[in-house]
Amino acid sequence: MRGRQVFMDSLVAHGVERIFGNPGTTESPLLDSLQSYPQIEYVVALHEGIAVGAASFYAQASGKTPLVNLHVAPGLGNGIGMIYGALKANSPMVVTAGQQDNRLRLRDPILGHDLVAMAAPVTKWSVQVERADEMAAIMQRAFKIANEAPAGPVFVALPINVMEQETENAAAASREMYTAPRPDPAGITAITAQIMQAKNPVIVVSDDVARSGARDDLVALAEAMGAGVWFEAIRHHAAFPNRHPNARGILPVDAAAIRNSLADADLVLLIGGPFFEEVWFTPGAPFPDGAAVIQIEEAAKRLAYNHPLTAGLVGHLPTTLGALRDGLADAAYHRKATDRNEALAVQSAEAIAAYQARSQRAWDRAPMSMPRVMAEISAGTPDNAVVVEEAITAGLDLAQAFNFAKPGDYYSGRGGGIGQGLAGAIGAKVAHPDRPLLAVSGDGSAMYSIQALWSAAHHELDIVFVILVNREYRILKHNMDTYRQRFDANSNQDYPEMNLDTPALDFVTMAKGMGLDGHEVSKPEDVAPALKAAFASPGPSLIAISIEGKR
Repeated sequence: MRGRQVFMDSLVAHGVERIFGNPGTTESPLLDSLQSYPQIEYVVALHEGIAVGAASFYAQASGKTPLVNLHVAPGLGNGIGMIYGALKANSPMVVTAGQQDNRLRLRDPILGHDLVAMAAPVTKWSVQVERADEMAAIMQRAFKIANEAPAGPVFVALPINVMEQETENAAAASREMYTAPRPDPAGITAITAQIMQAKNPVIVVSDDVARSGARDDLVALAEAMGAGVWFEAIRHHAAFPNRHPNARGILPVDAAAIRNSLADADLVLLIGGPFFEEVWFTPGAPFPDGAAVIQIEEAAKRLAYNHPLTAGLVGHLPTTLGALRDGLADAAYHRKATDRNEALAVQSAEAIAAYQARSQRAWDRAPMSMPRVMAEISAGTPDNAVVVEEAITAGLDLAQAFNFAKPGDYYSGRGGGIGQGLAGAIGAKVAHPDRPLLAVSGDGSAMYSIQALWSAAHHELDIVFVILVNREYRILKHNMDTYRQRFDANSNQDYPEMNLDTPALDFVTMAKGMGLDGHEVSKPEDVAPALKAAFASPGPSLIAISIEGKR
């Protein structure tokens, strides 16, 4: 058999259902093999970054491991930004790129380069298949490493001649791998005791809770503890219901501000993430002085990686959180937790009222304020919709407007690189074919991956793309203000090269040019009807909504 058959058989053996890619000449062996493997769907993109971003969100939304197919050195370079996002998101995926015939290695062929070295900094493992006899073993190891906690992308370079070499080594995959670690009973006992001693415990939650299916277990534990639950500033999932009375909100992006948000806590329980992705340096730890810091992860690599801990525990998250909850069954402790839950419910109601009051003051502004536009978008979106969000400066208002009550309601990007929203919507929709999908993106972010609209039309995906048009990089203006303040820099100058109004971006025309219906909306009363009409129509569509800027 040939190397390409072993490669394709490896995909089948490891349960791959979809390849996300942008085809090229060195990928001819893979592309030519697709007709013999009808069980694998190829999702085509017009840019390698779109393929990687879509695959990353697909992995997050489906729990399955996709393959990404890129094109030699320039194609891999085009995809590296999104591979970085997938690494930060812990998306299990196997990224491949066709490589030139390795007999040309010393002749510097066109498009040739050291692909392994290029991919190594943004993947868990990077390797080139040097001969067909290695294909089965390398693919088996690639899927293993991609899925080991913490999960992430691996890279495999595929020289075109190796794909055509003969080998007797057939594809193989391991079966029935029971890898979920059980928590140490001594750790459960010790951490339970520390939680019961705390007067004001809080929880900070990250994406692994959602990926592991531990969301309901987290809700039960938070209620049993009487603990408020904070979200990371940059997150891929809504790992806790955002309208639950114990939900406290989104943490800031520097240690001092995080410490201030957690100021009343005497115990901080970190669950399922690297903690923290900061933007600005401030001295000191992100935890209040004297607070116990406990971390629970599914991989020992994460424990105490960034911060010293009072206690750390490795364990399958649903099992571990359930065991902690069961350990808090003491009646006297239950009364204290109930009192804290009641106080949190009061705080939640007060926070909602304060937000609504602020929103009303901006309600009738023109162009539309962010609270108003998010409320109108929510009013036009079906209750069972999946929301893919890259609204950035409107993200806090989106979190107030939508109810993310169950797993799969919400996806966003990790790592801070923009352009993930439109690309990610492709993968999320492929993973959730039976649910309506809303993709919300800022106009600057949308231009990083605008070709995703064509993929949505090509594959006839029912996605409603909403572009928030303020004709600026608003987040950069906010960050410029912060920079000037923190570093005592000039504060009376304008914002250089941060406006997108000359010429103005015409998203409706761009959408129509890629096969989508497009509409522009500038009045708040027109937003919800436009959304409802778009969701009622088959195929993808785009709505460009004019909103206020910073200016």
